[in-house]
Amino acid sequence: MDPSPSLLDQIKDPADLRALSYSQLDHLSEEIRSFIVDAVTRTGGHLGSNLGAVELTIALHRVLDSPRDVILWDTGHQAYVHKLLTGRQKAFEELRQAGGMSGYPSRSESEHDWIENSHASTALGYAHGLSTAFKAQGNGRRIVAVIGDGSMTGGMAFEGLNNLGHSGSDVTVVLNDNGRSYAPTVSLLSDSLVKIRSNPVYMARQRKFESFTETLPFVGPAAYAGVRAWKAAVREAFEPKAFFEQLGVRYMGPFDGHDIAEVEQALLNAAEFEGPVVLHVLTTKGRGYAPAENDPIKNMHDTSELKPGSYTDAFSKAVVELGETHDDVVAITAAMPDSTGLLPFLDRFPDRTFDVGIAEQHAVTFAAGLAMGGLRPIVAVYSTFLTRAIDQVNLDVGLHEQPVIFCLDRAGITGDDGPSHHGVLDLVLMSKVPNMTILCPSSYQELRQMLFDAYDLDAGPVCIRWPKTSALHTEPSEVGRGLSARKGRTGDGDVCFIGVGKMFNIAMQAADILAAEGIDATVWDPRAARPLDPHMLDDAAAHRLVITAEDGYREGGIGSAIADEIADRTCVLVQGVPTTYLPHAKPDAILASLGLDAEGLADCARSARRD
Repeated sequence: MDPSPSLLDQIKDPADLRALSYSQLDHLSEEIRSFIVDAVTRTGGHLGSNLGAVELTIALHRVLDSPRDVILWDTGHQAYVHKLLTGRQKAFEELRQAGGMSGYPSRSESEHDWIENSHASTALGYAHGLSTAFKAQGNGRRIVAVIGDGSMTGGMAFEGLNNLGHSGSDVTVVLNDNGRSYAPTVSLLSDSLVKIRSNPVYMARQRKFESFTETLPFVGPAAYAGVRAWKAAVREAFEPKAFFEQLGVRYMGPFDGHDIAEVEQALLNAAEFEGPVVLHVLTTKGRGYAPAENDPIKNMHDTSELKPGSYTDAFSKAVVELGETHDDVVAITAAMPDSTGLLPFLDRFPDRTFDVGIAEQHAVTFAAGLAMGGLRPIVAVYSTFLTRAIDQVNLDVGLHEQPVIFCLDRAGITGDDGPSHHGVLDLVLMSKVPNMTILCPSSYQELRQMLFDAYDLDAGPVCIRWPKTSALHTEPSEVGRGLSARKGRTGDGDVCFIGVGKMFNIAMQAADILAAEGIDATVWDPRAARPLDPHMLDDAAAHRLVITAEDGYREGGIGSAIADEIADRTCVLVQGVPTTYLPHAKPDAILASLGLDAEGLADCARSARRD
């Protein structure tokens, strides 16, 4: 017997959804969940956030006319279902693969993707701008911003919300609440009130009734005031706090985000009101897939786990050890305790671990305040996300010379998550903060040593940055204090490599390639990218050719700083990442394409020697 035809295969365009019955939509939801689990199992990616957004996304595309109507996803990792419903099912075979489909919305992929949004809390700003532009053009297009998965904890979200309310922009904000609830327990009475207040017919009649009571002879003002007071009392007793409405934004909800018909009606009702409206929908992260539903921490950000032997694993163990040694050590995360390796520290020291939500700027200034109060804060964050708070790093921490330790995971070329997640700016930016010490471990063991050394440095901030890739392991005897440079190879050759962080090991491989060709090369591991070791600089300057290598931007990076110091004494070639947006692919493949693998560095040396 032939299996039933797939409903998902019949969806080539969002308009195809409107021909399906609700029972068919329920079946389609099951197909979508099964498809996403299979796809993410093969390629990796974000699982729980997408499984929880299936019915919500279907409802959005049945009510809205995308791409004429605008759907903005914040954050973009909940947009897999959106991609499926906009004709990209086949592309999931190469999800997050080189040359394949992005794990986030991508303007180059589809006209249905308006923003390439993977840094949270920005959609409301986009929505405000688009609404203002559409209003000026008088084209009547709808704008819906889907914000959730913790994005409402970000400062930009509140700034956007405030401006939407102030301007009266016609924007519907769907607050996808999948675990960070903004409402008290919903009773039968409050559920009824929600449905009544979200009905535009009722609201129009209510306004007429209020106007009528105000015109009653003698008692009109008192009757009007009484009605308003009763409504306020009921609202405070049975509904969420009037936070949104105090900002000039109408609040509706909460609604069952897994009930397609209910969400559709809420979206239709919201369109009847003027000004911004927040639709609060409740969803279950990981819905329909038990491992995701039962392990919310694992699925908070993505499907990656802490890999034994990785740099993150080294940090995770070392920070607990440091905390046990020093009771003034505290840790801060911006909604990512799992991916940054802080969960063991959280388990061991729950009162010394602070998750500030998706609010990197606040995290940094909060750390400055903790340091001023006598604590030693460690800010654990992805390199790409720290760039959102560089002003706070520079002026709130650096200017005040506070001993904050910045631990930057996913520094350099990260790979599968694409241009928004490559950590290629941190070396450039952090090296411009006066009194900032920058440490770049090239091995698992060095990271632990550098964390302890950073604690001992109590005059100004310290940055330790490491890549997502696996870490080299070295013998304990080879691990120095981390602030003194270490020579990898010495000799009388005329080539000297200086490899920053993970690039040290690649430089060593390049030297081995050259050695087989009779070219002797010196290799240095600077360890401290700032300040640079004068002895290393003097030794490098004694060579006829110096090649620096780093997995950050070439312009303004550490190689440029080295060149500034010794270019008047020798030839310096700075090798690094060009200032451009890099697509997603495996880190080693990207580095090789940029000439930042062993063969690329060796070829750079050959070419320079020939010239």
